Amino acid sequence: MLQNAKRDPVDRGAQGVDFKNAAFLRDMLLTLLAALLTGLSGGLLLILLVFGWGSAQADTAEQRGVLLQLRSLDGRLVRQAPLLNTDVQIAITGLLAWVRVEHSFSNPGQAWMEGRYQFPLPDDSAVERLNMQIGERRIEGRIEEKRQARRIFQKARASGRRASLLSQQRPNIFSVDVTNIAPGETIRVAIEYQQRLHYADRRFELRFPLVIAPRYIPGTPLPTQVTKDFNQSGWAVNTDQVVDAAHITPPVIDPRHGSINPVSLQVRLDAGTPLKEVDSHYHRMVERLDEQGVLHLRLADGEAPADRDFVLSWRPEPGMEPRAALFSESWQGQEYALVMLLPPDPERVGGIQPREVIFVVDHSGSMYGASIDQAKAALRLSVMRLGPEDRFNLIGFNNRSRGLFSAPRPATPANLSRAVAFIDRLAAQGGTEMRSALAMALAQTGEPEYLRQVVFLTDGSVGNEAALFDLIRQRLGDSRLFTVGIGSAPNSYFMQRAAAFGRGSFTYIGDLAEVGDRMTRLLGKLEHPAMSQISIDWQGGGDIEVEPSRLPDLYLGEPLVFVLKGKRLDGTLLIEGERQGVPWRQQVELAGGSGQTGVHAHWARQRIATLMAAPAKGEAAGIRRQAVLELALAHRVVSPYTSLVAVEKQPVRPSGAGLEGGMMPVNLPQGWHAQPVFGQLPQTASGGPLALLVGMLLLVSSIILYRWHAKRLP
Repeated sequence: MLQNAKRDPVDRGAQGVDFKNAAFLRDMLLTLLAALLTGLSGGLLLILLVFGWGSAQADTAEQRGVLLQLRSLDGRLVRQAPLLNTDVQIAITGLLAWVRVEHSFSNPGQAWMEGRYQFPLPDDSAVERLNMQIGERRIEGRIEEKRQARRIFQKARASGRRASLLSQQRPNIFSVDVTNIAPGETIRVAIEYQQRLHYADRRFELRFPLVIAPRYIPGTPLPTQVTKDFNQSGWAVNTDQVVDAAHITPPVIDPRHGSINPVSLQVRLDAGTPLKEVDSHYHRMVERLDEQGVLHLRLADGEAPADRDFVLSWRPEPGMEPRAALFSESWQGQEYALVMLLPPDPERVGGIQPREVIFVVDHSGSMYGASIDQAKAALRLSVMRLGPEDRFNLIGFNNRSRGLFSAPRPATPANLSRAVAFIDRLAAQGGTEMRSALAMALAQTGEPEYLRQVVFLTDGSVGNEAALFDLIRQRLGDSRLFTVGIGSAPNSYFMQRAAAFGRGSFTYIGDLAEVGDRMTRLLGKLEHPAMSQISIDWQGGGDIEVEPSRLPDLYLGEPLVFVLKGKRLDGTLLIEGERQGVPWRQQVELAGGSGQTGVHAHWARQRIATLMAAPAKGEAAGIRRQAVLELALAHRVVSPYTSLVAVEKQPVRPSGAGLEGGMMPVNLPQGWHAQPVFGQLPQTASGGPLALLVGMLLLVSSIILYRWHAKRLP
């Protein structure tokens, strides 16, 4: 080394450096290049070894398909979970649909497994049955108080017995827990419920939700509570405004992994009348008409990803539309009746009244893409349909709320032009601070001679629904609130309940092509005064109980639907109301009709909704809980305070064997974009092995270059 140093062009003595020497400059540059390549490749290799190798191993496990190991949108590896398939069978008769949903939980691994899967159901569904099937054995579930059902499930889990538990988290969010699934085994858990069809504008419609959209969770995080025996945590933490956030936010799979949880679906439609048209709005279906005139439909592709709502609608032949319908049931010594009645045609009474319309539009991150396009198209159509006698304002919100005007202004051409420019500038980003937007809209009171209407366009992806309902109740005044659900998987519980509290109606737009038709129908309702002050006078023996207890206002083409309970429903109903001060009345004889099982469950579900809608704190909350609990246990329906649980008698898991699994992931709704909702996504690890190879090649190349250069040095 010393000998080489004496010959080095860089003399450490008194000699200077000869920058004119070409050989010196070449050697210096090559030395620097070799050192730089060595440092970069070595650092890259170290980073990849630390961060890339584990990801590469995870990808290898995924490719082998041994276990479900996918990354959620926060970058974490989803814990090993069972594989899931869902089969839906829907049978429709008249106004009611009977639905059977079967979830198949399969264990493809070598360890014993368990899982919790959260899924949506219609918010008015009355879930009555649960059964668990292992091979040919079927175990019926029983209704229990919610905490007791959880204790029964946990005891079965600890003792190694197979068990399943169905619980309600929200009226439209349910969860199924399944435990002690043996290696290679499949456990099928089926639930059954009935729901009422929606009928308006001479068209029937059934909507079956298939995915829970991520909810915006406001508030301050609460202290973390760890559940040791079962992983119940979602992606959000509980807050002071959403105390159960961890229970309504299942992990959302990174869409770059594709979709999971496939669904098969079949419908048996017995309309009882010739049909003019049948439309499946978002899924391709294959139709078959049998000899009895019953229409059978199934998914054209056999299966579909659980990433958007299924909507089926049909229209009877002209002249065959129902004007009234009656379904009755005798159950445990009581009689129940479901009544549908179309009021007089609106053309016969009243006229058009000047309106003050406040349009509120959600442009938070969850509305990014197709949803914001649908909302903006609906808004443009709405404002341009305003008449010169109307007043209006626009409010947009995400993290904050901003109005076009400080107060409603006349619908002049200049103001409408400003409104269109406001709509065009809307961009979907940020959170969903809905409360401030609602408060701003309901605070903008106008002139008493104007009919005041608030139109709210949103996907409703919030977790603090109860606080928003309280705000509507407190500040609604003489306003009417109309909700427009936007996107592939809107929060129908919030949308429908908010419209009910606001004495308005709910409209769903799931595709840009539907904006014109759906908004035209809604605007037709807005332009015609509501049928209000509706009451029912029972002219028969004994007392009756009517649900809903507060009958809603009715709009153009909408029927009045209610459920009755009484000792003997044999008599006449006198129904009265008014439109713009013009009274109307109609008599209905409770005779004939169709016998239908499950009407009692509809009455119970509606009564529970009425009880839960009333604000209750302190002692009143305890009284309400007891009333709901007794009602749900008596009618054997799932509620906020009851669950269905099924347990096998004999233990199957060996005492020394552990359990793997936890909360199972769901898809991101179709049309949603992950980054505006969850922020910057972590990079996938699919390039890990390739990057490792590149790093190693760079390191070897730099070493060869350095040695070659060292040999050439004099």
